Amino acid sequence: MTAATPSRGGSAARGRSARPTARQEARPLDIDPLIDDPATRIVVCCGSGGVGKTTTAAALALRAAERGRDVVVLTIDPARRLAQSMGLTELDNTPRRVADVDETKGGSLHAMMLDMKRTFDEIVEQHADPERARQILENPFYQSLSSSFAGTQEYMAMEKLGQLHSGGTWDLIIVDTPPSRSALDFLDAPQRLGSFLDGRLIRILSAPAKVGGRGALKFLSAGMGLMTGALNKVVGAHLLTDIQTFVAALDTTFGGFRKRADATYRLLQAPGTAFLVVAAPEKDALREAAYFVERLDAESMPLAGLVLNRVHATGAGELSAERSAAAAETLLEQALDEDADPGADGPSAQDLRLVAGLLTLHAERLRMIGREDRVRTRFASIHPDVPVVEVPALPGDVHDLDGLRAIGRHLG
Repeated sequence: MTAATPSRGGSAARGRSARPTARQEARPLDIDPLIDDPATRIVVCCGSGGVGKTTTAAALALRAAERGRDVVVLTIDPARRLAQSMGLTELDNTPRRVADVDETKGGSLHAMMLDMKRTFDEIVEQHADPERARQILENPFYQSLSSSFAGTQEYMAMEKLGQLHSGGTWDLIIVDTPPSRSALDFLDAPQRLGSFLDGRLIRILSAPAKVGGRGALKFLSAGMGLMTGALNKVVGAHLLTDIQTFVAALDTTFGGFRKRADATYRLLQAPGTAFLVVAAPEKDALREAAYFVERLDAESMPLAGLVLNRVHATGAGELSAERSAAAAETLLEQALDEDADPGADGPSAQDLRLVAGLLTLHAERLRMIGREDRVRTRFASIHPDVPVVEVPALPGDVHDLDGLRAIGRHLG
């Protein structure tokens, strides 16, 4: 298995019993063979919040496009950074072409942000005749479900991914997932939503609509206690009719939910898919990364490796933190002496304090590098089979295509 080849299984099981011993370096992850391979059709970036996941997804998409792939990047993260960095005023449910991309190698880049409700509406319009679609879209029960039912966003992300893949317009799809542990909830969402739409709960709710009467209303009230707060908004005299209309449309309109969900789930497990876990060299972020690695292993999802963002380094490592801090303390004492008895020769108290401040900053940076090195080594010891690529900390935020290209060069 090459460094860029997604791995399946093994690392999590060993990780639960392994303990870090001697220093262990992670195997390097080379991104370019992964994104250049025409067999790679989907790359999913997942990770906790604040680790540069959206920027990583955008940089990967741009690099792949400028290396000749037709790429679309789909973000489920509501952050606007992706649009801004690509020079777009906004992102919506329609892929938008990104300008100023080098297309000399035949590639292209489009970007979009998931609109949960619009995707749900598109499913209705695609699988129902115009009159039935109008009735469903205007149905209050449907409007509540499509807007705020738990798991709908993650399910619609799966639907949109399936649509993009089956459309065949792009040969590489890069998915930027939500910034939390819920980034992997989309693995469960299809089953949850599919079970709701064609399961026992719907049959319970449809029973009163078929029977009618005051007793049915009491029965319905008890049944509604099982629903989320979002569905409690659906109240009024037409409630039973709304549910009856909605349920009547399920077989003809939503009958393919579970089938499509299962197909997309299998697509995520297929060899053409690769998951990248994105993290920062911090204790909490790498703990979350370990959770993602183990969850993907449990779901038999192909993990390509770990992208470790914002790694710090120094070109003056020969001067240790201890020596630097001691020298800074000495210079500060000399500055106090200079204040008390200014002399004509030698540096001024102001210069001494300036140099002491620089030495203190150097010592703090070395200590931070040491902490990063320890947590990085621990992760590599617990998950030795996970390849890693490191992206150095940059002096400023990435806000344009040139910044994304710089990130892409470090990834490649």
